[in-house]
Amino acid sequence: MPAETTRPAEESYEGDGGPRKVARVVLLDPDDRILLLHGHEPDDPADDWWFTPGGGLEGAETREEAALRELAEETGITDVELGPVLWRRRCSFPFAGRRWDQDEWYYLARTRQTATAATGLTELERRSVAGARWWTCQELTRARETVYPTRLAGLLRTLLVEGAPATPVTLDTEIV
Repeated sequence: MPAETTRPAEESYEGDGGPRKVARVVLLDPDDRILLLHGHEPDDPADDWWFTPGGGLEGAETREEAALRELAEETGITDVELGPVLWRRRCSFPFAGRRWDQDEWYYLARTRQTATAATGLTELERRSVAGARWWTCQELTRARETVYPTRLAGLLRTLLVEGAPATPVTLDTEIV
């Protein structure tokens, strides 16, 4: 998902044919619930899915900086402890009339702040993000909705049982 700030969403996309560098956040609260955003196609709210907060890097910022900035913009949550990279994933998907090719890094983060306020969304995000929800692992396992990455329920279960991996796990490439 593109990140929301004052810049147009397209500016964070690398037009040289390389994948868009993205930082995502697996944000857990004290009860080990994960925060997911509810998104949809801008012109078709019925074409919807759930996804982790995050977005493209801006300028010379690091992925860690992008993860924290995106989390603040999309959720209003700033009181976080950013942990290690859990997973890396390449993905390609259609959204808002074009194809997005991304190289995503998923950071573990913890917070006690559970109230959300999406005050920093871009214009495109305002048209395509319908809200946020905290999910238990059990709720995520039973979910019939589309969730990205597609194996998130199992990945979260493994994370909660085994802890963070010693090195980031490379997830299967997802092409939608």
